[in-house]
Amino acid sequence: MPLSISINNLSWSLPDGTPLFSDLNLQFPLARTGLIGRNGTGKTTLLNLISGALSPVSGSVVVHGSIGLLKQQVQNTGQETVADLFGITDALRILKNAENGTASVDELSRADWMLESKVETALAHMGLEFDMLHPLSALSGGQVTRCRLAALQFHDADFLLLDEPTNNLDADGRIALSSFLARWNKGAIVVSHDRRLLEQVDNIVELTTLGASAFGGNYSFYKAQKALELSAAKQKLADCEKQISDLNQKIQGVAERKARKDSTGQHSRAKRDQPKVLLNARRNKAENTLGQNTNLATKLREDAQKKANEARLSIEVLEPLTMSIASSGIALGQTVLCAENLCCGYSEAEPQIVSLSLVMIGPERRAISGPNGSGKTTLLNTLTGQLPPLSGRCNLHPTARILDQQVSLLDVDLSILENFRRLNPELEENACRAVLARFMYRGDASTKLVKTLSGGMLLRAGLACVLGAAQPPKLLILDEPTNHLDIEATKAIETGLNAYDGALLVVSHDAEFLQNIGITRETNLSDLATLPQTLKQL
Repeated sequence: MPLSISINNLSWSLPDGTPLFSDLNLQFPLARTGLIGRNGTGKTTLLNLISGALSPVSGSVVVHGSIGLLKQQVQNTGQETVADLFGITDALRILKNAENGTASVDELSRADWMLESKVETALAHMGLEFDMLHPLSALSGGQVTRCRLAALQFHDADFLLLDEPTNNLDADGRIALSSFLARWNKGAIVVSHDRRLLEQVDNIVELTTLGASAFGGNYSFYKAQKALELSAAKQKLADCEKQISDLNQKIQGVAERKARKDSTGQHSRAKRDQPKVLLNARRNKAENTLGQNTNLATKLREDAQKKANEARLSIEVLEPLTMSIASSGIALGQTVLCAENLCCGYSEAEPQIVSLSLVMIGPERRAISGPNGSGKTTLLNTLTGQLPPLSGRCNLHPTARILDQQVSLLDVDLSILENFRRLNPELEENACRAVLARFMYRGDASTKLVKTLSGGMLLRAGLACVLGAAQPPKLLILDEPTNHLDIEATKAIETGLNAYDGALLVVSHDAEFLQNIGITRETNLSDLATLPQTLKQL
């Protein structure tokens, strides 16, 4: 049986009963497939259905081959080690017993003397070098992701399911992932918003509210095909609207002709110049013909209207998210951030950042860069007052807002609309709804509880609440803003941030995103961090 994954008439609904997809049919061959789609279309759910973590409401998932899953978010217990992640804790114990001369005959028969070498090779492919008992809690999110990718390579599954693998990865990690995927000669389904990574896949599958579509090529090929689809959908809509207009004119013409004939018939009856039986027969025939023509015209108009609605829906799916942003009112020479001799970290004995000075004036756009574990998030927490500095001082403009990776400014027990009104009490409800609609939270979508949102939808809601204000903040701080955004939403955020006239301080490993939003300056923490020796070796 050839190695493959088959999706047959698959249906799945959200806990509130809303269908996520219905009668989905897909085939995933032994190739690298990019799975894309806007946030909330069910990409992660589909991976969980394929892996067996979820069961279909109806339909089936048939997998011929073994599966390795890289989840988007994993909670570490604090006790797990690299060995636990690789699933080799018991195998290492057997080797230890063998080395100490305490292994049983059965253990000796199961001992893998090349185990440590194979694990070290897998880690090295991802640019890592760790002791097997190194705790995962001591690693950054990006380092844990790279370890998990190394573990997948170690187990050599037939199909890899990678859910946003570039999230939290620094530049070196992204290079390592790119090399990993380039040499992978089996099957892989990659959910990603990383456009550079998607250039490496063999084909693209897109999930939309209309279902799934397959494209036989990489992301550039997909974009070209989507442009053709959008053009065709717009032409179809124009044709349907013209057909509806023509039908309306014909129906109106028929009605006017009938009115004239009715007037003539009434005149003949009044003159009594024709037999009454003949006049009644002509009237009945005319009414029957008119009824048939009217029914036919109505059906044609309904068919044209249905096609027009389908074309409009296609255009809504194909067209990118758009939004507009008010002025922040920032002045050219205004200081929005001033940090002097900052020493940051959680321990005075081992600070992560030493002697950082940073000033941002006017609508400056700056990136904070550095490898995983260099203290980027720690720095942002210190700048915004969430973490006291070990030494030094920092002044931040009072209107400054931060969108951290958890979008913690939102109350998870409130709806998107309720959060927007809480953060922007000066706006009336209709104005709030209009802003949220520009961020694709129209109608009932704005009443969704924050705790039910996917990662990308959560960040989009946070951006709507901050950038949709009557006057946005003069300084916006973003911590890995594209981690959970779909491709179209990322493009829209780029467009929105380019329309935003305030200052930007951004932590991101997405080089294309930083370039597209006009980042002109960079502070690299590699020059300031005092990292543990283990991390310096990475």
